Amino acid sequence: MTDTTNSPGADGGDALVTAFNAVGADYIFCSSGSEWAPVWESLARRHRDGLPCPQYLDLTHETVAVGMATGYGLVERRPQGVLLHAAPGLLQGSMAVHGALLAGVPMVVSSSESTTYGDGPGQDPGGQWYRNLSIVGGPHQIAQPFTKWSNEAASVHTLPTMVTRAAELAWRAPAGPAYLNVPLEILLEEWDGREAKPIVAPGSTHSSPEEVDPVAQLIREASNPVVVTETAGREAGGFEALVAFAEAWNIPVVEPDSAVCGNFPRTHPLHAGSDIGPWMDEADLILLVNCRAPFYPPSRRPSKATVVVIDEVPQRPHVVYQVLFADKYLEGNVANTLRQLAKRAKDLDAEAVTARRAAQEQRHADEQAAIAAAEAKAAQATEGIDPVLVAATLRKLLEGRDGIVVDETITHSRVVKRHVQTADPDSYFYVQGGLGQGIAVALGVKLAAKERPVVLTIGDGAFTYNPVIQSYDASNAYELPLLIVVFNNRVYKSMNLNHRRFYPEGAAADTGEWLGTDLHRLPRLAAFAEPFGMHTETVDAPEALAPALERALKAVAEGTTAVVDVLVTR
Repeated sequence: MTDTTNSPGADGGDALVTAFNAVGADYIFCSSGSEWAPVWESLARRHRDGLPCPQYLDLTHETVAVGMATGYGLVERRPQGVLLHAAPGLLQGSMAVHGALLAGVPMVVSSSESTTYGDGPGQDPGGQWYRNLSIVGGPHQIAQPFTKWSNEAASVHTLPTMVTRAAELAWRAPAGPAYLNVPLEILLEEWDGREAKPIVAPGSTHSSPEEVDPVAQLIREASNPVVVTETAGREAGGFEALVAFAEAWNIPVVEPDSAVCGNFPRTHPLHAGSDIGPWMDEADLILLVNCRAPFYPPSRRPSKATVVVIDEVPQRPHVVYQVLFADKYLEGNVANTLRQLAKRAKDLDAEAVTARRAAQEQRHADEQAAIAAAEAKAAQATEGIDPVLVAATLRKLLEGRDGIVVDETITHSRVVKRHVQTADPDSYFYVQGGLGQGIAVALGVKLAAKERPVVLTIGDGAFTYNPVIQSYDASNAYELPLLIVVFNNRVYKSMNLNHRRFYPEGAAADTGEWLGTDLHRLPRLAAFAEPFGMHTETVDAPEALAPALERALKAVAEGTTAVVDVLVTR
């Protein structure tokens, strides 16, 4: 702690703001609650007096606040501040907080409750805490299952350091949200001005040469190795390090369906698609690089491969059931480990490497030919719009624009990955932890990458889960234009497919009564954006698709969010 001289009237609100300064937060993402008046007063004072503080974003839904912090953190990889309202606000935002945990995004989430209920000295906190809002055990008990760390700040004097401690914990592997309950009485209490020391970036851990050398020898001796990765690209420098490693050793890279960010260029000859199946019997060495759940079902063991796990925290504490079949672990920083292994790509069997490279190039050529054939078939369809045509058209329109795709589709997620074919770091993110966060996450990504076009691909079912009005408000208020492309098949397709799979000859199959799936009754989804002055299009003919998306991208480039509702055939 360092002693400072504070202005008259400084209280816990000032302590919290200075703590977020110490954290290095660029933003405070806030969904308003009555307890945050001390923070608002501190910010107003700082704005008036020209004192430093994070930029405050006034958001009208908890999912929007947390989702935007998640999207921003996916790109910036540094903890930000999130303020929610009491336990109800925390519960409302809990799905998005859990999504941030799964996405490995550091943030400090806070909410508040009264501890005196009007019976203590000082200012009256209000009767709402006594009647309606308080939760037995406090909100930090609620937050525990879906955050990395959860606690309460019990004193204004420890509040700044508790915030910085939460940020320190959130930032370290495995990165994720930390929660701090800050009682209203603490926010209103007089503060003596002792600030927390600014935090610095975590140091990196490293696998030792004694650990790396044997793995390099395993790779050298392998005739048919493969890399499988879900989130290598989430780590700073991980995307580039994986490319250098794969090229040095000439090893194919599989991004399975469980991959949730761009890890390797999908256009690269060493990209081996998304199906790990062929490798389960053929590979003699599987390198799992940042993979939390590579095999499904979990008991599906590779028949002959040695499994090496390269991951800073391979056993994820927030994953309920996890099976890796590891024979060896390299647990240092992933990018550093890959760079160390790349340097050891020496004394290779030239004949074996040539054969391996040739086989992979043929696989890649076959996959590209299959992609082209699927796109040609989709382009020739005269009735309705195939989802493949939507994804392929997006790829062509985004070429050379340095775009970012945020995906919240379910049925069409494979189509988006396969046909949009992102090839750069931080160019693809899949929304995790439950539907309804996509627009907010995309807004947060745009906040961190304002010069890049950001496209949200989303299903009509997922779209209806989103707080659409509040998200559009944030887009307009903070000048964050998005292109939102809805893959609208007028059905909860995943629900319908599971019903058919579990009961192929059941009563529903006999009568055609498929419950819980029909979305035909929804109005035009693009129309919700019209009151906000946004660009809207509804497209149902193949020849109209490309011009509509071109107009939409032009509107986005000019600063207006565009929503294109595409009526797809499946």
